[in-house]
Amino acid sequence: MLLPIAKRLFVLLLCGVAANAVAHRYFFSITDLSLNDRTQSIEVIHQITAHDIENAIAESKQIHFSVAHPDYENNIRHYVEANFQLHYQDKALPMNWIGLETNNGNIFIYQETPFDHSLVGLQITNSLLTERYDKQVNTVNFRDNTIKGSLTFKRSVTINDIVINN
Repeated sequence: MLLPIAKRLFVLLLCGVAANAVAHRYFFSITDLSLNDRTQSIEVIHQITAHDIENAIAESKQIHFSVAHPDYENNIRHYVEANFQLHYQDKALPMNWIGLETNNGNIFIYQETPFDHSLVGLQITNSLLTERYDKQVNTVNFRDNTIKGSLTFKRSVTINDIVINN
């Protein structure tokens, strides 16, 4: 009697593991980049699935990494700074770290940099999670008073420029 129950429980556990494995088939991040005329700065907000970035950091550092880690924000900061940069006229723009918050399985990361030009000509490097997930797609939505649009980044395309498309 116990053996059939154990078999059923084992099958149910396998089904749960299989369902969990296919439940997360899409890997993406969304970044909003906007020019604030009042402060003359570019404001950046990244939205990333928390366990995706945590797994990438855990794998690269060979540590157990979660929100409970004592150096959680600093590790996230270093990862984002290494994988997301802005350049204008061949000069790196220094990104100021504002902070992060977690909400419903996502991490929202806030950065800014002084900037008093149109976003046209801005070069964006975005390789967030592309080394970890083959199908990772990162979208950067941008806007200022003269232009708005989106750029797509993936493993094969980690650098894009904001240009005016006629």
